[in-house]
Amino acid sequence: MLYRPDRCGKPISQLGYGCMRFTKKGGAIDYEKAEREVLLAIELGVNYFDTAYIYPGSEACLGRILAENHCREKVYIATKLPQYMLRSQKAMDRVFDEELSRLRTDYIDYYLMHMFTDYAEWERLQALGIEAWIDQRKRDGRIRNIGFSYHGGTEMFLKLLDAYDWDFCQIQYNYLDEHAQAGRRGLQAAQDKGIPVIIMEPLRGGKLADPPQEARKLLARSGEGRSAAELGFRWLWDQSGVTCVLSGMNSEEMVRENAQAASQAQPGCVSQIERALVEDIRGIIRQRERVGCTACGYCMPCPKGVDIPGNFHYYNLMFMEGRKKREPRMEFARNLGLRKESGFASQCVGCGKCERHCPQHLPIRQKLKEADQALRPLPYKIGIHIARKIMV
Repeated sequence: MLYRPDRCGKPISQLGYGCMRFTKKGGAIDYEKAEREVLLAIELGVNYFDTAYIYPGSEACLGRILAENHCREKVYIATKLPQYMLRSQKAMDRVFDEELSRLRTDYIDYYLMHMFTDYAEWERLQALGIEAWIDQRKRDGRIRNIGFSYHGGTEMFLKLLDAYDWDFCQIQYNYLDEHAQAGRRGLQAAQDKGIPVIIMEPLRGGKLADPPQEARKLLARSGEGRSAAELGFRWLWDQSGVTCVLSGMNSEEMVRENAQAASQAQPGCVSQIERALVEDIRGIIRQRERVGCTACGYCMPCPKGVDIPGNFHYYNLMFMEGRKKREPRMEFARNLGLRKESGFASQCVGCGKCERHCPQHLPIRQKLKEADQALRPLPYKIGIHIARKIMV
């Protein structure tokens, strides 16, 4: 494992563990599986673990793993204050204390204001006394480093960077989003200020790990021996402004592969052949993608039970593989259509709650209509209806 320094010079593994996507079993996190994967990651040198208050079961699962295996002091915990939910310092106190309890610790290494999209959100927190609140917890050691995660535009990001003496920040960044959200300008601005940058959505919700067949053929012919996922990670680690890249790893194989890649990549590592591959694959994906959804889940749960990321995943998949639309439609029918609670886009009533929480600012309601029309033409609607009568 290779490491990059935080603001105080402490080494952070350049591969971080994103704990939002722990495997679920019967609606709850599969603790034994998550434990094996987390402990393997620690063994392979990963020391940065990212979770959040709103990730169901994630903080409690991570806290239990670290406590029961006596490895809290081997890692850095990053978690987040859900600033969009809170209206008083009393509410902040309650949430922060609950997080410490869930994580079975008395301090947080890296604490973030969760999901800023606009400078006005910081101004609202300032009015609530957030700066004094942070200072108190830094003085008594309960917060070691303070930062924020971001999903808005570049200009607002630059303004937020200057608004406070941040220890680090977290942005969505990958070769599809190079000039979106904070983007390359934001990354460079943070580097110029000496602020470490944690990267989320490095593979765009899995899209860059499983690109269209045409892109996979390009990779195979290149002779570089890189998987699509490794190419995406290397593109990030090639940039000196990147401190740590989060990966939502949910298999031991994935942990091993990503840790191996992280042990070999550093600034300047990407070859000219790899750069050309990135450009070609980016073009192929852009031609096919219908919805820029990263499957982050912030739009969920839908009040009417629509599986928004699931619908968009299969909608995009139809076009990632060109004209082979039958397979994604059949997968959609099996995986969404035969659930006890189906999650169809047609269940949407247009309330707009999802759009207010979407970090990508997608027109979700309109795109759900398009997805439903594409995924469930009349023959499939009839077939799914019959199958549900028999099987569900």
